[in-house]
Amino acid sequence: MKITFLGATKTVTGSNFLVEGAGKKFLVDCGMYQGSSKEENKNHEPFPYDVKEIDFMLLTHAHIDHSGRIPRMYVEGYRNPVITTKATRDLCSIMLPDSGHIQEQEIGWRNRKRMREGKDPLPPLYTAEDAIRTMEIFKPVNYDEIVEVTPNIHVRFNDAGHMLGSAIIEIWVEEDGKQTKAVFTGDLGNNDIPLLSSPTMIDNTDYLVMESTYGSRLHMRNDDKASLFLNIVAETLDKGGTVVIPSFAVGRTQEILYELNGIKEKKDDEQFQKNYEKLMKAPVYVDSPLAISATEIFRENANLFDEETQALIQSGDNPLEFPGLQFTRTADESKALNEKNESAIIISASGMCEVGRIKHHLKHHLWDPNSTILFVGYQAAGTLGRRLVEGEKMVKIFGEEIAVAARIEYIEGYSGHADQEWLLNFIYSFITKPKHIFLVHGEPESQEVLKEKIIENVNIPVTIPEYGQTYTLDDQLKVEQTVEPVATGILARRDVLEKMRILKEELEDMETIIKEEYLTKEATDNSISLLKLRLNEIEDQIVKIVEKH
Repeated sequence: MKITFLGATKTVTGSNFLVEGAGKKFLVDCGMYQGSSKEENKNHEPFPYDVKEIDFMLLTHAHIDHSGRIPRMYVEGYRNPVITTKATRDLCSIMLPDSGHIQEQEIGWRNRKRMREGKDPLPPLYTAEDAIRTMEIFKPVNYDEIVEVTPNIHVRFNDAGHMLGSAIIEIWVEEDGKQTKAVFTGDLGNNDIPLLSSPTMIDNTDYLVMESTYGSRLHMRNDDKASLFLNIVAETLDKGGTVVIPSFAVGRTQEILYELNGIKEKKDDEQFQKNYEKLMKAPVYVDSPLAISATEIFRENANLFDEETQALIQSGDNPLEFPGLQFTRTADESKALNEKNESAIIISASGMCEVGRIKHHLKHHLWDPNSTILFVGYQAAGTLGRRLVEGEKMVKIFGEEIAVAARIEYIEGYSGHADQEWLLNFIYSFITKPKHIFLVHGEPESQEVLKEKIIENVNIPVTIPEYGQTYTLDDQLKVEQTVEPVATGILARRDVLEKMRILKEELEDMETIIKEEYLTKEATDNSISLLKLRLNEIEDQIVKIVEKH
């Protein structure tokens, strides 16, 4: 049995692992790279395998960094099964077409410019229609059920507690008269995520491939998190500001709705109750058509909720509904939110602020010292969300420089990923410990810290794989570099060209914004002079680059 690591190596996106055993080749996950343009360019690289030679795929969960390139495989001819849970299939049926729609929008923007330049148009990574057709190869299975994929390969999906339908996958492979077992955690959930059950503890395995997103950090516990959330919201509403919550449409949004509904149960604190009443009087908008569809899927799969949530539903208290909650479906409804003269809470995708409606809300609220941008999920390196969390004071949105005057908060306890304590607890729970652990889906610093903790506390060998390395799962654990990564120099050159393309687009956006918003009849001579000065500074920077080279 062999594993080749082809994604989520020393990064948190692009999960993709090739497993070979018992005469078969199969994948665990096939996710998109997200974050910086350098990362996203990897999505357009050729697959490092022939998709038609892949016998089947095991999908841990629906998040795009684990599922997002499956439609591209379909476009290239892959027609074998994608084996996953029913809830994951249901969520992929809305998330993958949404991703395809984004691919079409982005390539449409680029192609309009290419056509004006006399260049041939480029195809999208895949279309929404491609993604819809891809769903025909999804094969749903139940949790806790051993599935015979072939006579020599068996798998079992266990609840990972990360999002609805997420799974820890056990894989048994028999070859040459010997059975080898590997476990892929996918993304492991916290032990206290609202709505969801705790991650399943696994009895034994020979090899463990484990995520390490928060390998160096501990999360805030649930009670503290609810109080902090409420305090931040109340203080913002008191100032007449708006709370903007960049949230992934699937998972975090539903958990925040649950938290808002459940806060009212805490009745022993007078200040807490005052803040809660303030919250309940404020309008709460979920501004994401995808989140609306996902919330429906959550309702349809309520049998996967934890016992406490199921009891609430049976009592008539739906944790995904409460007074003041409103959903916005259309783009016009979304735009209207920024024209309302009211304090409100706006939950909008995407969670890392890279695409979607959230960028419009940030443009309208980042400059406002009375408003708050409240992050509740992991922010990958290179994203706008990460830059805001790290304190950047000036950001560019739609070609316009925006001064960051709003309050920026980050409640890490809302993350769907296990922290260091629960990652270690997952390892402790094995009755028969793994022979070897591979750490994936984490940034290098988190991985190194977690590696040292594992070796110190459990004394199990740990490897942090490089991209393209193949490990033979035997006593020697032979490693080969079977797939070479794209040369750093080539990636750097592509990154520069991509930044030039983005800069060109942003300059065109800026021209439109200046005409529509700065050069109006109401513009003063002073504001126009200031604008001219800023444009001169930009011109000077461009001249310096050109003269230097």
